[in-house]
Amino acid sequence: MALALNKLSARGVASIVKPGRHGDGGGLYLVVDKSGAKRWVFLYRRDDKLREMGLGGLKSVTLARARELASEARTNLQAGIDPIAAKNSSAPVAVPTFGDEADAFIAAMAPQFRNAKHLDQWKMTLKEYAAPLRPKRVDEISTIDVLEVLKPIWLTKPETAGRLRGRIERVLDAASAKGHRSGQNPALWRGHLANLLPKRKKLSRGHHAAMPYEDVPAFVTDLRERDAMAARALEFTILTAARTGETFGATWREIDLKAAVWIIPAERMKAGREHRVPLTPRAVEILTELAGLKDGPGAFVFPGWKEGRPLSIMAMDMLLRRMKIDFTVHGFRSSFRDWAGEETTFPREVAEAALAHVIGDETERAYRRGDALEKRRKLMSAWTSYCGPRKPGVVLEMKRQKGAS
Repeated sequence: MALALNKLSARGVASIVKPGRHGDGGGLYLVVDKSGAKRWVFLYRRDDKLREMGLGGLKSVTLARARELASEARTNLQAGIDPIAAKNSSAPVAVPTFGDEADAFIAAMAPQFRNAKHLDQWKMTLKEYAAPLRPKRVDEISTIDVLEVLKPIWLTKPETAGRLRGRIERVLDAASAKGHRSGQNPALWRGHLANLLPKRKKLSRGHHAAMPYEDVPAFVTDLRERDAMAARALEFTILTAARTGETFGATWREIDLKAAVWIIPAERMKAGREHRVPLTPRAVEILTELAGLKDGPGAFVFPGWKEGRPLSIMAMDMLLRRMKIDFTVHGFRSSFRDWAGEETTFPREVAEAALAHVIGDETERAYRRGDALEKRRKLMSAWTSYCGPRKPGVVLEMKRQKGAS
């Protein structure tokens, strides 16, 4: 009986997105991983065991070439030769492109990323800024190639450039570990690129442009008049003093509306520790408005346009630009901290705990086992009252002014 071959088409191969094996006939399959990556495999039986031989990723092996390789494998089988043994003994190892190696590296390392924002940053920089490297084979990338990618942003975007260089170095190190390249890593800094690139401007870590806290109430009032999802996300971020990534990655599984608590798991926190955030009535009101959009406990609290994806990581920044506000989203954490220190009598430790900062040395933290949730709830309630319309009877815990009797 003749084999049914060539079931797939080039257009079909490009459009298939469903994870799993998709047969072309004669033992040739296109495998679509859960990550969306596509690769070719040849399945056959030998010694009553099903074996799988990889033929390469779709980006480097076309449908026509995959059929040629599968035909060679079938010829070997008919001659009594194990295709995998023949491949290992005579065929050279296919060297991946930088793009394929970068995608494979990110997929392998995905579990170590703290949150979706961090993962998206890796993907974006290695696709957009490193675009000229992606079609090149990893064993052909030179120092000149790396410099051509880094130089355009080295002085204008120093922090991004530094992170990009480190990520390129790690991808090429992974390629070396797999035997795809040898020699010095062209993205190495010490003793190499450090001698070829000018010293970057000193990074101002932690100093994000912050709105003066006196201006926050008027800004929040303006924010509440806007219907955009980004506006609700930004107000929620301000009222909870959360980091941007913590808000974007929030799922309904983390929210307890009855207890008015948002529990952020350790793997999503910068300090690697679970963080309980007290939710004020206004924060609960925002969540209640959004509850009708949720689709199960794993759904994102602030969903984006694409199904199953959170709001874009740039959504709140773009909203600030449209409002002609020259401050950063992260800067509102500084606004909150300045307000707490200048205008209230809440202890420093409570304010720092509200920001999920690590306080004291290891011994001190061991004795301070609680997270001062209820004390922080009072602080965040005072902050919410300060930011929003004042209600009759609300008294803030304010510092006594000098000279007051």
